[in-house]
Amino acid sequence: MELRQLRYFVAVAEELNFGRAAARLHIAGPSLSQQIKSLERDLGVRLFERDRRTVRLTAFGETLLPQTRALLEQADTLRRTARGFAASEPVRLGYVSWRPADLAERVSGVAQLLVDAWVMPSHTQAGRVADGSIDLAICWVRATDLAEQELTGSLLGADRLFAFSIGDDSPVRARDTVVLVDADTEAWASWNIYAVEFARATGASVVRIDDHGITGPAFYEHVRRLGRPVVSSPKRDATPLPRDFARRTVVDPIPLWTWALVSRQDEMRSAVLATVEALTRDVKVEFDPRACWLPADDPFHAELGA
Repeated sequence: MELRQLRYFVAVAEELNFGRAAARLHIAGPSLSQQIKSLERDLGVRLFERDRRTVRLTAFGETLLPQTRALLEQADTLRRTARGFAASEPVRLGYVSWRPADLAERVSGVAQLLVDAWVMPSHTQAGRVADGSIDLAICWVRATDLAEQELTGSLLGADRLFAFSIGDDSPVRARDTVVLVDADTEAWASWNIYAVEFARATGASVVRIDDHGITGPAFYEHVRRLGRPVVSSPKRDATPLPRDFARRTVVDPIPLWTWALVSRQDEMRSAVLATVEALTRDVKVEFDPRACWLPADDPFHAELGA
């Protein structure tokens, strides 16, 4: 016997019509009927008398209905109390360079969100979740990373990556672009993995650097030196775009970078679980999956259809 079945019983008892009750519960009519039959078997009594035209409560159903309503109200009270505890419990979140603009608004009343001020690379933030230093992280991860560190990743967003060049702002094919790979694998491990796989998959060129020029003024210097469109990483950067530069859409295919909300697989704290649910509920990424590219080990292939 489950609370869900008891809610179904109350809905049918109030509607005295399986069709209306199913519509109210947002489930299929046959499924509702099966659940009521299952509940009757568990209780050992018939709750309803029904024929093709009418549904009415049996004497047992009449007796059990007020008790069931009271039980469901107790369950709702318990849930509200638990949510109240969760809302005052701190949840520590780390991120790399991006976070939703309405982050605080989404978790208001759910948990006390503490955003870690240390902006660190994706692999570092994922590792901090795994070792318990923080509870959640917004970062880029592979399915392999999640499995090896016993983490769970929920899709939070995705960035379309662009290329930059001097003057020309027309679309550029992926195979005609350049990706930069930095020698500092501690700082740029995730980007390097992404960039190398993108180049192998599309025919883009790899240029190796050792000056952290993946972002900032050094990035634009590399673009100027190479004289070719260079794909920019998703890392946010306040450096203004030089006047003679243009941002170019990359096509055939469009490179996507996904952002995951990472938590521990064995996470049991209600505040953390509620925060994950609040932040990832109704996330929509609107790209044409037929035109996009993701790394082979990206954990969100199925969700994005890319």
